[in-house]
Amino acid sequence: MMKWILVAAGLAACTDHRDAGTQAASPSASLVGDTATNHQAQAPGLVVGAAQLPRYLPLLRGKRVGLVVNQTSRVGNTYLVDTLKTLHVNLTAIFAPEHGFRGEAADGATIANGRDARTGVPVRSVYGATKKPTPAMLADVDVLVFDIQDVGTRFYTFISTLHYVMEAAAEQGKTVVVLDRPNPNGAVVDGPVLEAKHRSFVGLDPLPICHGLTVGELARMLNGEKWLAGGRQCALTVVPVAAGYTHATPYALPVRPSPNLPTARAVALYPSVCLFEGTNVSVGRGTDRPFEVIGGPAQPATRPYQFTPRPNAGSPTPPLSGQLCYGLDLHQPAPGQPAEFFTVSYLLDFYKNSTDKGHFFGKYFEQLAGTDSLRAQVIADRSEVSIQASWEPQLGQYKTLRKKYLLYPEK
Repeated sequence: MMKWILVAAGLAACTDHRDAGTQAASPSASLVGDTATNHQAQAPGLVVGAAQLPRYLPLLRGKRVGLVVNQTSRVGNTYLVDTLKTLHVNLTAIFAPEHGFRGEAADGATIANGRDARTGVPVRSVYGATKKPTPAMLADVDVLVFDIQDVGTRFYTFISTLHYVMEAAAEQGKTVVVLDRPNPNGAVVDGPVLEAKHRSFVGLDPLPICHGLTVGELARMLNGEKWLAGGRQCALTVVPVAAGYTHATPYALPVRPSPNLPTARAVALYPSVCLFEGTNVSVGRGTDRPFEVIGGPAQPATRPYQFTPRPNAGSPTPPLSGQLCYGLDLHQPAPGQPAEFFTVSYLLDFYKNSTDKGHFFGKYFEQLAGTDSLRAQVIADRSEVSIQASWEPQLGQYKTLRKKYLLYPEK
């Protein structure tokens, strides 16, 4: 029978998931415990997976190691690649996702293959034409280490990279080690669940917009639900966050997770505001407050906030560049608004007040929403309560499924 091992606080337990009518998380999944030496954490009171070196270095010794990392992949203030290189881990490849290994590429920019100037390790792009590592890319790799900060949202592409890395590993007999990090929106499970016909790189799996999982928990779900191609499962180890992390634990990201999410407020707004990327409304790319302001030329000039997107380092060609946009400044939370939330109220408001409703929605809206129904509901002027109720059957099923893969308490 297929089993997985939990090692935490010095205790070892062996559980057979088949007894509960479900399948184990992976054919050889182990969950590395949190009893390690207290290395420097990336946030006070928490020890992220990458900082627990004694728990995963033994898995890398004598192996050819590929890293799936970006600018958030650090032990303290040091890049994980530099830390492991110093410890003489045999790094044979760095796999660079969207924004590149150092996180300097703009949104949507093609990531080129190359070599890391500091360590000399080859860098192979998994964003652009090749999103899934090929057999040639993994020929000199035994173990893939995934360590990237997520923000808990289905259309944030790093979890699509995780899916493809695990899929390639399952097909090519490689091991995956996920170094877990907190989800800054971890208390939110909300939004429509992705419909298969809208599957794309901004949504590969049947998750709601706010999935409420860490990347470690999500990796277990991908394996356990056999969502990888062909129903395969990869050999998976998750190094969880230590020191009492829960899904309700506040977590201020020490490094911006991508160029246009520079603040905690932007990260909190991202699940709600990103839907505008499929409309004629700007989310503030090309300003100094991306994802904290929304507006467009087809909104009433009486809106209380105005801005004009212009090219900058994070957005060389921002939508509506040079056009005066009328909208809202969301930098300050509304009275009573929780720190983590998801709402379609902004979307309903901006469609209702649009002076060009015929061009409000773009062709990519359904890929972000994950469903056909949301566009129709907005056009029909349905209330937010009514729209939320329409998600509940699928969302309720997902919430039940999610509980099988949680590594941390809800509170």
